[in-house]
Parts: sequence; C-alpha cells; structure tokens
Amino acid sequence: MVTGGGRRAAPESILAEDDDLASRLALAVGRLNRRMRSSTGGLSHGQLSALSTIVRRGPVRPSEIAAIEVVAAPTITRVIADLEARGLVSRQPDPDDGRSFFVTGTDAGIELLLRARSDRARAVTAILAELSATEVEQIRRAIPALETAAQVTSPNP
Repeated sequence: MVTGGGRRAAPESILAEDDDLASRLALAVGRLNRRMRSSTGGLSHGQLSALSTIVRRGPVRPSEIAAIEVVAAPTITRVIADLEARGLVSRQPDPDDGRSFFVTGTDAGIELLLRARSDRARAVTAILAELSATEVEQIRRAIPALETAAQVTSPNP
C-alpha cells in the first residue's frame, strides 16, 4: 500500500509479527541518544538540530525552522533566542516585511556545529567498534529506512 507521501506503508501483518518493534526501537534510539549526549557542544539535541537547520538553510525564517524541526512556533522562538544569546545565530530584518526576520548562523555557531558533528561522529564510531562486523552491516542496511523514518534529507543532519 502507498501512503499519501508516496511511501509504502508496512503491511499490518509485518508489524503484527513483531508487536514490540516500536518499543524496542524507541528504547534503542533513546539509549543511543543518551550515549551521544555529550557530543552536542553543550546544546540540547533540539538546539543543535535547529542550529544545523539554520546553518544549512540560512538565512531562514523562524516559521520555516519550526516546520523543518517539527516544533511549535513558541518553541522555536525560545530556541532562537537562546542560540542568539549564546552568539551562535543572528537575526536580520526581512526587507519585505518589517514584522519578520531571517536567522543566520554566526561563525561561532558554524564552528560549534562542526565541532559537535565531529564529536558525535567519534562517539558513534566508538559505539560501532563495540559491535561485530555482522551487526555493523545490519545497521548499514537499516540506515536508508531509518533515514526515511527520521525524515532525514541530507547526509549531514
């Protein structure tokens, strides 16, 4: 079956075969996130993700950031204010709409993002080193499906 987004929906029978799939995946992803938590440059995962979006897509409006990050407007407003207070992003007025503004990553924001990505890559490499070659290959084969599920559109989220 194809869903409205053009993706194939998993047949109910496949999901029924392993009814604890969702809870096992949530547990595994949650624990992996905790193991990588120190690799965020002192930002929360949400702040780091928003900074990544701003650096990759900027200059960008807050409403666009909220849509990409799948968070409410008040949430992204707080995130932007915190990133701005840390000197990681800056605001520029929208020349076409005086009530709106664009957000851009600063040099400090770009540097922190690159450092956090490098730290995160080292953390993941250490995690993968704990696994067998077969397990690493299983993860490699699962990556495209995980990227689709996470709505990852670029190799550097």
